[in-house]
Amino acid sequence: MGTTSEEAVKQLRTLMEDVDDESLRESYRNVHQGYPTETLLRFLKARDYNVHKAHKMLLDCLEWRTQNEIDNILTKPIVPVELYRGIRDSQLVGLSGYSKEGLPVIAIGVGLSTYDKASVHYYIQSHIQMNEYRDRVVLPSATKKQGRPICTCLKILDMSGLKLSALSQIKLMTAITTIDDLNYPEKTDTYYIVNVPYIFSACWKTIKPLLQERTKKKIQVLKGCGKDELLKVMDYESLPHFCRREGSGSGSGRHISEGTVDSCFSLDHYFHQELYNYVHQQALVKASSAPIRHGSVHVRFPEPDTEGTKIFDSLESEFQKLGNDQKA
Repeated sequence: MGTTSEEAVKQLRTLMEDVDDESLRESYRNVHQGYPTETLLRFLKARDYNVHKAHKMLLDCLEWRTQNEIDNILTKPIVPVELYRGIRDSQLVGLSGYSKEGLPVIAIGVGLSTYDKASVHYYIQSHIQMNEYRDRVVLPSATKKQGRPICTCLKILDMSGLKLSALSQIKLMTAITTIDDLNYPEKTDTYYIVNVPYIFSACWKTIKPLLQERTKKKIQVLKGCGKDELLKVMDYESLPHFCRREGSGSGSGRHISEGTVDSCFSLDHYFHQELYNYVHQQALVKASSAPIRHGSVHVRFPEPDTEGTKIFDSLESEFQKLGNDQKA
């Protein structure tokens, strides 16, 4: 940490010490998980080390958390299990393992996620629960194992199956991305994009110039399934199933091998089983004062910033252009 960033952290820490609202202070403790310096740095990076903008961003995040009861979201399971399985089969995301440096590897099946088994609110709830489980359970566990703060992860985005029909999911994807950008900033160290079809290549040319340099440096578009490049940063066992051989595809199938489920997207994978059981256990603890309720958690969607709006408007325009070209 350079002198400039050290001073910025010091100033932001002083501002946060002046917060009197106990609900905000409690939420802040949930956010930093015992590592306030690393947390302050994340918000500062997201606002180019402008202390006042980072302070506003962090306070807005804490207000959003308290207003939407995010600190309690891991006590609110999605039930019944058939509904949750449908969400897992249509919102393809999971933990495939860890990098050689100990960072969690999050796999996301962008191209084959359909988001058609539940309402938008259930998908938002599921996404936030995975974020919170990552921050409160996965990262602290990795930190303990490595003996140093592990506060970020790697993400591998599988574009297999990406089609023009994905345009119908733009609104939901905008909401999810905005929630992450404003409330979970700088949690991803590197994005690896694999199994890239033509439609992505065409959109990438439009989107890339709109990204901030900080974001561009995090993104690596790999050849094919990316196996050779990814093995430089993680062991074979941590590769998502769609990266283990050319043409493997992603899919939401269970991919059973030697008695274990290889697809980290599946509810039967150990990560989702641990997450599912954790949320239910937390709910049972709370059930002594309030019974488990059916129905989704309705979370307020924050408005995207200017950069996000431009990106999604451009993406929507490019999808429509490609659709018109196919009809011509």
